[in-house]
This record gives sequence, structure tokens and C-alpha cells, in this order.
Amino acid sequence: MISQRNGARRWWRDAVIYQVYVRSFLDSTGDGIGDLAGVRAGLPYLKKLGVDGIWLSPFYPSPQHDHGYDVADYCDVDPVFGDLAEFERLMAAAHRLGIKVLLDIVPNHCSSEHPYFRDALAAAPGSAARARFHFADGRGPDGAEPPNNWHAMFGGPAWSRVTEADGRPGQWYLHMFTPEQPDWNWRHPEVAAHFDHVLRFWLDRGVDGFRIDVAAGLYKHPDLPDSPDPEADARARDSVNPLAWNQPEVHDVWRHWRAVCEEYTTRDGRERLLVGEVSVPTAREHARYVRPDELHQAFFFDLLSAPWDPDAFRKVISEAMQDIAGTGSTVTWVLNNHDQVRTVTRYGEPVPGGSGLGSARARAAALLMLALPGAAYIYQGEELGLPEVVDLPDDVLTDPIFRRTGSRARIRDGCRVPLPWSGQASPFGFTPQAEGAKPWLPQPEWFAEHATDRALADTRSFWHLYRDGLQLRASLPQLGEGSLRWLDTPPGVLAFVRGDGLVCAVNFGTAPTPAPVRDVPLLSSTPCEPGVLGGSTAAWWITDDIATD
Repeated sequence: MISQRNGARRWWRDAVIYQVYVRSFLDSTGDGIGDLAGVRAGLPYLKKLGVDGIWLSPFYPSPQHDHGYDVADYCDVDPVFGDLAEFERLMAAAHRLGIKVLLDIVPNHCSSEHPYFRDALAAAPGSAARARFHFADGRGPDGAEPPNNWHAMFGGPAWSRVTEADGRPGQWYLHMFTPEQPDWNWRHPEVAAHFDHVLRFWLDRGVDGFRIDVAAGLYKHPDLPDSPDPEADARARDSVNPLAWNQPEVHDVWRHWRAVCEEYTTRDGRERLLVGEVSVPTAREHARYVRPDELHQAFFFDLLSAPWDPDAFRKVISEAMQDIAGTGSTVTWVLNNHDQVRTVTRYGEPVPGGSGLGSARARAAALLMLALPGAAYIYQGEELGLPEVVDLPDDVLTDPIFRRTGSRARIRDGCRVPLPWSGQASPFGFTPQAEGAKPWLPQPEWFAEHATDRALADTRSFWHLYRDGLQLRASLPQLGEGSLRWLDTPPGVLAFVRGDGLVCAVNFGTAPTPAPVRDVPLLSSTPCEPGVLGGSTAAWWITDDIATD
């Protein structure tokens, strides 16, 4: 039996949160970019789907070099998305519907247009203003070489040189993503104080928590030494360089932020959530971030990155349950997000519109995830079965990875194309039908097959599968927080029992196989006959009659 430690039931422990990529959700103004008023208009749709909360991508003032992850002001709303008054209307509307609201906070780096960084550029080497960031003298003749050999995750050197006030080439500053995103120096006390102010600013406005970008970042090795593998981050498109990520001091930050959240909970009894984007080598290392006095949750990306294989899925689920749930937290499962190829394409063939096999596997993976103990996050469009848009022309791509490397490998525009809501042609209800209105990224013609109005009308759609799964998850005591027990299964099949007799089974093969339960399923990703589990299919049963081999 693999179990999660029992404790006081808290909303976040088994919540299902819907990730809203604001600029691609719904546009209320006709400029082709989604906004906060559009999110507010879409809340009834999300309530009908059955999610517990939403996570909003950054909507702060930003020059948008990385679509808002380059923040120029952490305590305001970019005019393209609305204003603080609209944010407050959104909060009020969400809370009236019983939907929690999480904000995306970006503490590892800011925009090169942030006032603190502008102050640093105007200040002299060695100044207090530069100490808030990682400024250093270069190496070699006249300091013409970067201070170390690190490369940025989005390609190219992780250092850029500035021109000093006298016009001469001067110091270098560190940016682990793009030159427009300088990294904060968390060893400087003013940085921590600045983010204390940011947290309280939004907590005072009623938010229910924060998704923390690059939560294993913040601190760098104090000596900034050369890396034995300087291009590891760029090659993996992940935080691999151990000198730049996952430094031990970062845990003190999360302990402090947890204490701030607990302070607000003590005031009004509403528990605020901290969920981290934590990319570390092992589940055991991941578990350190969700100890009782640190983050409440951290995304477990191993399920997202696992190949479509029963042994791989079983391994990552078992490791998560053993190492992460053992801390007293619950595992935070995710299959899609704004940085990854969508499951329909990832599990199938990368062709326009996806493939039948990819869709079937994505449906099965969704039921598997929703049956697992813990919390789950859904990325917008996942519930519509949207495939990746793989054939965007080069001239519309906006991902800084493409701009910096010229390579389309692992670019993220394809999973960020604005949602189709209705109709047979772009903009599919995403933006008002004003003359010349078009989405900020082009929508392909085949998006019509996945439009929300069509999905709601078709009881066989992805949307109904997710809605039915979420309703059962909310009503059945066997689901949500708890334990699982693996069942013996034939090759290619993964099955487990939740609580008192809820069985989830997934057939990873393409041919039908005997089901572990002889009855008609309570819910299945494709229609199943009694006693048979179809190929690329997941199903749930409630039974005390479990077939054994």
C-alpha cells in the first residue's frame, strides 16, 4: 500500500486547478490578446467544467520579451490585460462562484525595464544598486570575456556586457534566460524585502495563493564558478546547472513565504497556497521543497515527461508517492502546461490536427491523472483535446527561444495559440468580430473541430470526459487525497485501487485486453464492453470484485 499521510483536510490537497494563459484565453477588447475581463467572462465555463481554482499567467506590466515572465512592475496590471479595478472584479466574480485564484509570481528574474535594474545600469560598479543583481567584471584583456562560462537556458551566453556612463564597455550582468531578464541577487536583503512587499500587496487583495516560477532558482553559487557542462541548461531547456539552481539557501525563502501565508490564514481562516515550479533531478530532491514548513505543493513534472509506457508511469508514480507524499504534502500532478508540447501531439504523431492515437492516449492519461491521490493541474485547452499547433510559420513565432537560437526545437508557441470558443473560422469567438481583429497567434482551420461550443454539444468529447471525471472526483470518497494499491496486470496494462474499491486501469497497448473488473466501467476514456479494456484506454470501476491473474 502506497499512502499519503492523513492530516487536516485542506482545499489544496486534492484540488484541481485550471491554468489560464491569460493572453490566449479570451479577448474582451478586440486587440487579439486575451485579458482579465476575458477571464472573468469565461468563469461560468470553468465553473461548469468543475475546477476548484485557476492559476493566472503573469499579467503585470512588462515589455513582453517573454510574454510577461519579464516583469517590470510586480504590483500592477499591464494595460493590455486591464487594470487593478478589473482584477478586483475578476477576484470578486471568481470567489462568488467558489473558484480560488492563484497568481504567477516570478522571483528569479525581472525585466531589464524594472526600475531597480534601470537604477543598476545608471549606477557605478560596486554600487548598492548593482548589488541587487549579479554584476561582475569580465575576464581576459579589458574584461572582454564573460565572468564565467555559463549559458542561458534559452540559448547563448548567460552574461551580457553593459556600457558604462563614460561610454566605455563595463561590467557584465547575469541572465539565465534572456538578456531582457536579469537575475535577482537573493543574497542582497533588499531583494527579499521587495518580494515581501509584492506578496502582501496581492494577499491584501484577496488572492488564494501563488504559483512560483523557477522555484528551484533564486540563489546561485556564491563564487559563480565555471560549470563543467556550461550548455547543459540550453541543451535540456531545463534547470540542470547545479551551480545556478537548487542551492540550499532557497529553502529559507520558502520557509519565510510560508510563514507570510500562514499569517494571513491566521487572520481569516482562509489557507493560501504556494505551489512551486520545481525542476530537480529526483523525486527525493523534489520532496525537500514540500516539507511541512516550506511550499504546500510543487509540480511533479516526471509524469509529464514520462514516455507512453506502463513501466515508466508506474515508476514515476511510485517514486512520487513514496518520497513526496511521505513529507505530509500531496503530489501535484500535471500532464500539460504553457511550456510543453500538448499530450495529444506528444503521445501521437506531430501532424496538423493531431492523430487518433494521440487523442486516445491523451484521454486515457487524463483519467489516470484524475484518479491519482493528490492535486491535479489542467492547462487551458487540455479539456478540449487541443493538439499542438506544429506548423506555425517562422514569421509569426514569438518565443524568445526561437529568436535567440533560430531553432524551432522545443519552442512553445504551438501550445499557446488562443483558444477556439465558437464558429467555423478564426478567430473562433476568441476575439470580438471587429474589422481586422485577429488573434496574436494564428489559429489553424482545424481548430473548428475543438471549439468549446462544439465540445459542449458532443457528449463524447474531451470536455465531457474531463467534466465527468471532475464530478466523480468531487463526489466519490475514494478519489482525491488518500492512497493507492497496485494490482497485478497483464503486460501493457497499469491498474491500481483507490480507497474502498475504486479501480483505475490503463491499457497502454493498442489491442483490447481483459479488464481487471468484469463490470461495465463507471467512466472510461473510450467505450468498453464488460470485462474488456480497449486499446489506449483508461477506465474507472467501483467494485469489490477485482479480477486477479
